Amino acid sequence: MSAPASDHGHEPTSFAFTQENLELAQRIIAKYPVGKQASACMPLLDVAQRQNGGWLPRVAMDAVADLLGMPRIRVYEVATFYTMYNKNPVGKHHIQVCTTTPCWLRGSDDIVHACKKKLGIDLGETTADGQFTLGEVECSGACVNAPVVQIGDDYYEDVAPEHVDGLIEALKRGERPKAGSQIGRRSSEPLGGPTTLAAFTTQADD
Repeated sequence: MSAPASDHGHEPTSFAFTQENLELAQRIIAKYPVGKQASACMPLLDVAQRQNGGWLPRVAMDAVADLLGMPRIRVYEVATFYTMYNKNPVGKHHIQVCTTTPCWLRGSDDIVHACKKKLGIDLGETTADGQFTLGEVECSGACVNAPVVQIGDDYYEDVAPEHVDGLIEALKRGERPKAGSQIGRRSSEPLGGPTTLAAFTTQADD
C-alpha cells in the first residue's frame, strides 16, 4: 500500500524531531502502559505537524511510526482519517469552517462565501502570500453555538458573515482575535441569558 501523496510537490526527503520535541514525545509516550505506545500516535502526529509548519509530510509520519515501533501504514491510516492532520502545506492562518448540518442550518455556507470573497481563494486553496488557507471540516464540536470557525488552535462561535472581514483583518495585522462567541454569548447559554434555575441563582446570590 502506498504512502499518502502530496498534491503540492513539496515533500521533504527527511524529518527529525527537534531535541525539545523529542523530549516532549517521550513524555507523551510515558503516559501509556508498556506495550501500548501506539496509543501515542495521535498526539505525536500533532507534535510533528506543529514542528513542520502546520502539515504532515510522509517522512514526518514515518518518524512517528519508527519512534513508536508501528507499521508505517498504520500511521498513514490515522493521519489520513482525521481532518486535523494536514497532508499538504497550509498557510500561516488555517481557516476551517464547519459545514456539518447544525452549522449549515445556521448559515455556514454564508461564512464560506464570505471567506472566499475576502481572501480571493476557494476551499482547499492558499493565498499567494502564503498567509491564509481556507478549508471545511466536519463537526467542530460546538454545535449549540453554530456556526463555528476554527483558526489555528482557536474556535470562533456564533460567527456571522459580517464577522469574517474583522477576523481576517485582525490576523493580517498580526493580532489574535478573541476566541469564543462573536456575539457575546457566555458559554452555551441561550441568547437572552439563562432561562432555568434563575430564581435559585437569585436566592443564592442573596
